Amino acid sequence: MSADVSTISDRVADARMTTARRVLLIAGILLVAANLRGALTAVGPLMETIRRSEGLSAGQAGLLSALPLLTFAVFSPQVPKVARRVGMERLTWYALLTLAAGIVLRSVPVTGLLWLGTVLLGMAIAVGNVLLPALLKRDFPDRVAPMTSLYSVTMGVVGALVSGLAVPLAGVLPGGWRMALGCLAGLALIGFAVWAPQALGRQAQPVVPTVDAAGAPWRSALAWQVTAYMGLQSFGFYIVLAWFPAIMNDNGISEENSGWLLLLLQVLGVTMSAAIPLVANKMRDQRLLATGGSLMSLCGYAGMLVAPGLAVLWAVVVGLASGICFVLALLFFTLRAADSFGAAALSGMAQSIGYLFATTGPVLFGALHDWTHGWSLPLAVLMAAALAQAAVGLGAGRALTVH
Repeated sequence: MSADVSTISDRVADARMTTARRVLLIAGILLVAANLRGALTAVGPLMETIRRSEGLSAGQAGLLSALPLLTFAVFSPQVPKVARRVGMERLTWYALLTLAAGIVLRSVPVTGLLWLGTVLLGMAIAVGNVLLPALLKRDFPDRVAPMTSLYSVTMGVVGALVSGLAVPLAGVLPGGWRMALGCLAGLALIGFAVWAPQALGRQAQPVVPTVDAAGAPWRSALAWQVTAYMGLQSFGFYIVLAWFPAIMNDNGISEENSGWLLLLLQVLGVTMSAAIPLVANKMRDQRLLATGGSLMSLCGYAGMLVAPGLAVLWAVVVGLASGICFVLALLFFTLRAADSFGAAALSGMAQSIGYLFATTGPVLFGALHDWTHGWSLPLAVLMAAALAQAAVGLGAGRALTVH
């Protein structure tokens, strides 16, 4: 009898330990996600202040904004290879420490460190971008959709909060913009501490992928469709983020109200990021969502062109559409992969090419505006990209696996 009681007690203790580890893993994943946008979104509102402080030209400021995306493009394909050597947990842990170092270096008043710190934090964020879908595929195979919802919402909320608080913090902190950006290192260090049990308690495992994870995506038509979907939705999102307020200003809406509309757009995107994975998980495939969200974006862009006075309506439409398309792009990395290494390889490929393509968006859009002195041609290009995204979504949304 006492032996039975002892066995039951041991099982209860093991169950509690397993639950505690799982909660700690989820907390760690969400803290990693919380660090993937703030270091980037904080720069935009402070850019003019940084320009004046550092004596940057408009071109240099544009390069500073694009540098993290260029770093993603270069470094993302290398992440799966490194992860297979050192383990996904260890590499994620090192990335959080590198992120903290990059944020601090970016804030130090020494010539060149602004650029070096930006490159380092871009490399660190690339690791998190690529490996989070792979970790979800491996550790939550039956809960990929809700976990994707959780981490994408965390990214969006923290990114929006940091963006909104950047200027007020720069105004009250003794170091100005440097301290406002530098304090984000604290969030990275918290993530580093919480992730430590994962990195130290689980060694890199000799898992044999079910596909040639490093090479398979580059030879797969399905992987290229997922990549194109990722690139086109990022292309549109970064254009809207950069130019939506200017379009509204030129149509008689004040800068303050344009800013509020952009905030509304982003909040609605976060809302959809929470809901769509749960819906997508119950569907046979995601073609309807992928194509429907893209066509919804097209309608919003068309509305901005033909009826700019209905700015609130178009902010709502584009915001909802951007949330649908963004979270689907993330979800495809896990749904279309055979295993965690396949998810990492697909994520690395899609984010590398996708972000490289996305960097051209705001520049091309602005150049077309300067050339035509209007918004008709730029918005027409944006609509064409949304139409292409809808077509690609028919392929990326199929219930198939990359082989």
